[in-house]
Amino acid sequence: MRVLVLSAYHADSHRHWLDGLMRYLPNIEWTVLSLPARYFSWRIRGNSLSWAMQQRTVLAAGYDIVLATSMTDLSALRGLVPELGRIPTVVYFHENQFSYPQNTQQRSGVEPQILNIYTALAADKVLFNSDYNRRTLLAGADSLLAKLPDFAPRSEVATQLANSQVLPVGIELHDYSPRPAGARLSVLWNHRWEYDKGPDRLLALVKECVEHSLPLDFYIAGQQFRHHPQEFTKIKAMIEGSETLALCQWGYVAEASRYGELLSRCDVVLSTAIHDFQGLAVLEAVAQGCTPLVPDRLCYPEWFGEEYRYAVSDDVQLEASACRAQLQNLLIKKEQGNLASVDVSTLSWQHLAPRYQQIFDDLLG
Repeated sequence: MRVLVLSAYHADSHRHWLDGLMRYLPNIEWTVLSLPARYFSWRIRGNSLSWAMQQRTVLAAGYDIVLATSMTDLSALRGLVPELGRIPTVVYFHENQFSYPQNTQQRSGVEPQILNIYTALAADKVLFNSDYNRRTLLAGADSLLAKLPDFAPRSEVATQLANSQVLPVGIELHDYSPRPAGARLSVLWNHRWEYDKGPDRLLALVKECVEHSLPLDFYIAGQQFRHHPQEFTKIKAMIEGSETLALCQWGYVAEASRYGELLSRCDVVLSTAIHDFQGLAVLEAVAQGCTPLVPDRLCYPEWFGEEYRYAVSDDVQLEASACRAQLQNLLIKKEQGNLASVDVSTLSWQHLAPRYQQIFDDLLG
């Protein structure tokens, strides 16, 4: 089977997904066209033109399946390269442009949302990494189409997208030892240092933990950029100035083996996100034995029971208080040696890769 992959905005999560597919489906002959994850507004509209004009030989080489990410301008590309219109096509949504927080400047405007709709409709099969992702796209698309002054094909679009499926990005499973009893709790926050991962909520939580004198060891990791939210400077100073909190890690851990060791040392993996479509950083940590502590929103109710979720609120302070209370409960369990791990084997590549293969096989009839 020959599969052409079109990854028009090849961010780290997209690369992680593709690497897993290629590793666990080795019998497929993969051809990959990807574009760097930069210049968002230009990239989403320009990828079809760039590829059609500069990679036409590759595009027209003949494949059994086309697998495109949702950033690909698929409808335009299939028009510019008619050979692609005759090949069964799957579109994979790592994210959608309807549920990004409003102040993401690079994603403002209707253009990215329209592109999502056109790309989904141009595919033979549409896949999402979570049901949250699927639900928010369907609801967002309907809401956007309702604004058309006339000839709005709301029911037709809903019908065509009704057979879309949820198929998460796989994770690697690891052997790990249960966390031992102890008087201190190690808490990992391992997300991109951007506003949509809730640094304001993390800051409010740290302040709560200081005020309640909790014995916590914080590990603040995750990908950093040249400019990051100012809350991180305050978080660092607050932890370092506390009598009971300790800062054991500050900054991105690039080396995979060292990062794996970090995950195996931590008791709890924490999310304060206001935007997550699958929460891979959390799932990977849970696969190494960390207990999840996540907000009761976004994709997290799909993966974790109520005992691992804290109450959410538009009031950042109220949410921080709820999260701190959960941390206190986890501290008690840590002292008793009763921290619980979560089975995420159904989200492993070993479990999910055959489902990807089955979808490809079904499209070929």
